[in-house]
Amino acid sequence: MQIEKVVINASPFILLCKSGLINLLPQLFSEVCMPEAVWDEIERGGDIASYQLYNYEKTWLNRYLIDPPEEVLAWNLGDGETEVLSFAFVNKSHTALIDDRAARRCAETLHIKTLGTGGILILAKRRGLIQNVSLELMKLRGAGLWLSDEVIEVILKQANEF
Repeated sequence: MQIEKVVINASPFILLCKSGLINLLPQLFSEVCMPEAVWDEIERGGDIASYQLYNYEKTWLNRYLIDPPEEVLAWNLGDGETEVLSFAFVNKSHTALIDDRAARRCAETLHIKTLGTGGILILAKRRGLIQNVSLELMKLRGAGLWLSDEVIEVILKQANEF
């Protein structure tokens, strides 16, 4: 299954900015959406990601308002996660870029397609945009991404690097 359209949560966006990998998004996906709650969360952060929001909005990042459906609200997730999953729930052609474990459980229950930050690297390698997932994973970890050894092993196996 080819992933073309995504809706992104704050942590993947921030981590990709901090690690210098943010330009993978417009190369991988024809449409990158960000709900208003996620935009606000990043904007309040005051880091490199918050300064880049407006530059990316002018080129490849699409900002949206979403009214969360009850099916997603019932999970009591954070505002950003709720809006990301709501957007993907309503717009079935979009995959939710989200790392939060509780949000991913909600997505699985509601049959919402998801992709984590590590999965972005696997896609980038498969499409020839990066050579080595493990090196880029180190950048993401340096930017603050926490992954268990088991998850790293799964990512590297999927990238044929383990």
